[in-house]
Amino acid sequence: MRDLPLHPATLAVHAGAEPDPVTGAVAPPIHLATTFKHGPAGERLAGYEYQREGNPTQDRLETALAALEGGQAALAYASGMAAMTGLLESLPNGARVLVPDDCYSGLRYLCREFLPERGIEAVAVDMTDIATVERACSGRVDLVWVETPSNPRMKVSDIVALAAMAHAHGALLACDNTFATPVLQRPLALGADVVMHSTTKYFGGHSDVLGGALVFARRDAFFDHVAHRRHITGPVMSPFNAWLTLRGCRSLPARMALHCANARRLAAALAEHPRVERVNYPGLAAHPGHEVAARQMHDFGGMLSVELQGGRERTLAVAGKLRLFTNATSLGGCESLIEHRASVEGANPVSPQNLLRVSVGLEYVDDLIADWMQALAD
Repeated sequence: MRDLPLHPATLAVHAGAEPDPVTGAVAPPIHLATTFKHGPAGERLAGYEYQREGNPTQDRLETALAALEGGQAALAYASGMAAMTGLLESLPNGARVLVPDDCYSGLRYLCREFLPERGIEAVAVDMTDIATVERACSGRVDLVWVETPSNPRMKVSDIVALAAMAHAHGALLACDNTFATPVLQRPLALGADVVMHSTTKYFGGHSDVLGGALVFARRDAFFDHVAHRRHITGPVMSPFNAWLTLRGCRSLPARMALHCANARRLAAALAEHPRVERVNYPGLAAHPGHEVAARQMHDFGGMLSVELQGGRERTLAVAGKLRLFTNATSLGGCESLIEHRASVEGANPVSPQNLLRVSVGLEYVDDLIADWMQALAD
């Protein structure tokens, strides 16, 4: 299978899913052991020693993630934040990192509160403005972090251009590909060096498994350094979560197709509503990043955000009137979710008070549209 040029939909079903060699089981087994028998001098009789260092179920998942993203190696983590932290804190003291001005709030907290303790400077930049990024690259830059589409304003950044710029300044490019997934966007093929996922979202797909991952274009010294850090500090994914996430990989392409189709219909309907100021969805021709998204994505995803007329109170009232969209954090599950991002970003929110982030689920789309229409009505 590895020698065939397979479509991502085929890879999603087969990567890491070889039948169990002991029993012939088609469904991958779960290996829950925390420790493995070794020889008197620590000889690894079957390649494993201790769960924190590696286990067969995690290996299967990492094989699948690397195949889907087109990378040489992957590392699974206990959460998306653990993966993000594992990468950024592996940079040397004195490192300088460029991060998006619109990004997941956890990254913002990490940059403000914890990276400085490691002597790492993080500078927020509008990643959609190439000239601004070029100016920010003057002097030392060790890593450029891009999140595209971004959370929650759905800004689209040009991965090819940013990768070329980062490499010209001797830096790595890391891309948060959580919103798009490798089904829609493959940053490594566009020049990125590392891809990050909160696998909690679309990979898990059912709002019931926490996890994160890093996928590396090259299995090199930097990969070894990050892997060693994970081994020693211990933010590993449990075997059961790895098994559930691997299970989610199988249906990822099919689910993403419906997420995208539903989001396109809902975004178009909301864009026509007089009480909606703006729909942030790269699939709309009016979106400022539409052309870049069309060039580097296979489809436009299941995430959007909506900015409403009437300010914070009106926006919260609409969120409270929705019946099929659950007010909840996270995204990428079968059910549609909505969240007033400013309310959950902590003491210093940066999202507009009239913005609702929307994770469009797998329900019948006409029902989702009708739900919004009744919530927007007086």
